[in-house]
This record gives sequence, structure tokens and C-alpha cells, in this order.
Amino acid sequence: MSHQNLPKNSALTGPVLAIESSCDETACAILSSEGACLAQRVVSQDGHADFGGVVPEIAARAHLALLPGLVQATLKDAGMTPDEVGFVAASTGPGLIGGLIVGASFAKGLALSLGKPFVAVNHVEAHALTARLPGLVPGGAAFPYLLLLVSGGHCQCIAVEGVARYRKLGGTIDDAAGEAFDKVAKMLGLGWPGGPALEKLAQSGNPKAIPLPRPLMGRAGCDFSFSGLKTALSQKLAPYGLEPLPHQFAADLAASFQQAVADVVADRVTNALKMMPEAGLLVAAGGVAANSVLRARLEEVAASAGLRFAAPPLRLCTDNAVMVGWAALETCQEAADLGLPQPDDSTVRPRPRWPLEDMAARFAPQESVV
Repeated sequence: MSHQNLPKNSALTGPVLAIESSCDETACAILSSEGACLAQRVVSQDGHADFGGVVPEIAARAHLALLPGLVQATLKDAGMTPDEVGFVAASTGPGLIGGLIVGASFAKGLALSLGKPFVAVNHVEAHALTARLPGLVPGGAAFPYLLLLVSGGHCQCIAVEGVARYRKLGGTIDDAAGEAFDKVAKMLGLGWPGGPALEKLAQSGNPKAIPLPRPLMGRAGCDFSFSGLKTALSQKLAPYGLEPLPHQFAADLAASFQQAVADVVADRVTNALKMMPEAGLLVAAGGVAANSVLRARLEEVAASAGLRFAAPPLRLCTDNAVMVGWAALETCQEAADLGLPQPDDSTVRPRPRWPLEDMAARFAPQESVV
């Protein structure tokens, strides 16, 4: 079942106002019934850098302080009043539970005050469906396709077979890719968030200068492991103790680490494509998908398999509310296609873990109660 471009005569009843608060980005977006972005705003919280990572309590408090003004500003950008919203959506899991509670509760309260439905969105599903945003991928992103989700909290190969229909083919057995980037950046004294800073430093380095392992590369399956690679890099730093690193050495380390990650991911994705021969497209999503070296390697993998490669623009790789709104639209359209009523998830609770495999239950036939 495909609804790449949502029809105007669908069961949807107007624009969706979407909220994202699963980690340290506070975001709001408004999408039309057809998926056009009418307005969006994202605030990347700045209260975490001194701690070297996201502090859940600080993140939740920041969401609470930012959301009212952010929603008002997004409505103003779209030239809309709250009453013109058709329904409200929010990330409801997985993620940091404090932030999820703040965002989902705010969205539910807004929906209740407006007399509109609320749609709970799985944050990972939102990443999985981003490539299907109208106009994002030339020719569209029809099901099925292979998704590589690479972010600070996730590293998975997922067979995307339809809305709410997913198969996890493999995932990390230790660190996520983005987590590894951030930890290595901290070792190199680059601060947090480390991924973009490490990529910038690597531009002046030699990716072949320092030998590093490629964990699980060449093995069957498509699981990932980055812990050993991170440990190997820390051992290269040991001789320097607390002394400042020579710039070229640090750049070579950054470039060599980045290349090792790209090589491992390319190998794992190649195996995943063999496990999913029906895939018509390779999609990368998540914050690490913004890395230019990784994108280049994935384009090579896709070309070797005779497939197209797609990744969202950089602004949609990191957490954002546009993907949340689009996932809500796809969910509502799927319900309409199946002859089900538009969802109203006002009783759905935020959850820190929400496996994609659980999403199929949303459209499962319900047994009648006698």
C-alpha cells in the first residue's frame, strides 16, 4: 500500500501541528494535509555542552520553558491561528522520558483545548518515513526500502515495508555510531556535540595515516560494533597523557576514525541489502547521516547494488518536527486506506522504549468484546 503523495480528498481534516522533544532539540512544525511544510522551528538546547552530553533533567526543563513560545512563533510563521490546526502530533517514544512527557503532555493539552485529535508518533518511525516527504526524493520513495538509521542513540538496518511494517535486520551490539563520534571527539578535546567538529577536523587529516580496526567487518549479518574501535583510538592517545595533541596527529586520528566507521557501515549495509533483495532504495536517516564521508560511501554501496541512494537534507537528518508531522500524516492516511477511523491517541503514554516492531499493532484487527 503506497500513498507517497497524500490526496486532497483523504480522510485528513487539515494541517497537523507537530512537536518533537525526545532528546535535546525542541521543535515544532506545521504541515499541510498534503505534507507541505508551512512552517518549522528548531531550538538546539545549549545547556549541555559543559557536561559533555545531554542531561535529561536539563533537557526536560528546557522543553518546558521553550515549547509555549516556540509553538506560538511557528503558528505565526505559518500565518495560522490555533483553531485552524486539524490535529496535533508529538513524539511519544522512544527517547528521554522527561522530554517525551513534556512534549506529549503539551501536545495533548493543546489538542484537548482545541477539540482536535492527538496522534502519538514513534520517533524512530518518523526518521524511517522522512524520505517519503513529497519532493524529497526524485521519483518518490516507494515501499519497500532499506533504512540505515544512524544517530546518537540508534544504529540499525531496517526493512521498511510499509507504514507500521518494519523488520529489524541488524543493530549495534554496543555503542551507536553517533555516540562513538561524540566520545572520540571528547577524547580529541573537541567538546560536545562532537560529530560535526570531528568531521571538520578530519578534513585536514589523512584517513590512511593511522591503522584502526574495522569491528565485525567481513562477518555475516549486519550488526554493528564501535566499542572496540573507540578503545583502539584511545590507545593511540595514551603516549600523550594530558599533553595537548599535535594538530596534524589529531586530524589524522579524526580522519582515520571517520573512515573506519564509514568502511564498517558500508560493509554492514552491503550485507543488509543482500538480506533484503526486494529493496528498491537505500535510505540513510539520523544525525550521523549528515556526515559527508559516510554519505559518499553509502552512495557507492547503493550504486554497486544498482539502487538509488537517498538521505534527507541536513536540516532533516537531526531531530525535527517536520518528520513527526509527516509520520502522523502517513499514519492517518494508512488508517483511512484500511477503513479505520482517524487515530486519537490521547490515552497513549510516553515511553522511553518503543520498538518499531510494535507499530503493527496500531492497525491490527481488534477483537470484538461480547
